[in-house]
Amino acid sequence: MIVADRKKVPEIRDMIKEHSRVLLVGCGTCVTVCLAGGERETGILGSALRMALRLIGRDKVVVDECTIERQCEDAFIDILAPRVKEYDAICSLGCGAGVQALAERFPNTAVYPGLNTQFIGILEAQGVWTEKCAGCGSCRLGEFVGICPITRCAKRLLNGPCAGSRNGKCEIVSERECAWQLIYDRARTLGVLERFARIAEPHDWSTGPDGGPRKVIREDQCIAGLGPKA
Repeated sequence: MIVADRKKVPEIRDMIKEHSRVLLVGCGTCVTVCLAGGERETGILGSALRMALRLIGRDKVVVDECTIERQCEDAFIDILAPRVKEYDAICSLGCGAGVQALAERFPNTAVYPGLNTQFIGILEAQGVWTEKCAGCGSCRLGEFVGICPITRCAKRLLNGPCAGSRNGKCEIVSERECAWQLIYDRARTLGVLERFARIAEPHDWSTGPDGGPRKVIREDQCIAGLGPKA
């Protein structure tokens, strides 16, 4: 899932303070799961912002809240559209994709981010999320027994570990597990250590984000006659 954390209340307050009517929009998917931008968090932020604005003499700014199922899908934004006309600004508690989706849909309304989008990760423990995928576009998990050295190795090594790890920990961040120790241990358990006797091919970075925004087109899912933008 996409993991994000909330911007500080003073930072959000300063973004919206010159507007008269602001709608906080939460999202019901990833940011709900990581406890950053769901219905509960949107309500708490709304209360905090109203108090923060009152303290700087901007108590007449109207701050309302709502949450939609997904901000990254136009069909769900349709539900929001009638309400947006009542406001001169939106503060999105969706990920970066949600913020941009709202900005594209409502070109005449100011849209501000309420969250800092962090990474693609998983819940490791209660209240702890860790990055597992860099979204590089050329997934190699099959080569590395389901553990990604591109994301989880501090040096992105593809042909074995560096000489610096100690007791299974990374030399750069001492509390981080060495990705190659994890790969070795899992490969040994699975009985496939011999595959690492071969030199791994260089990574194909042409599918990464450096060439600009990427797009996936599933022609079998497109509406007939409307093309890939359907």
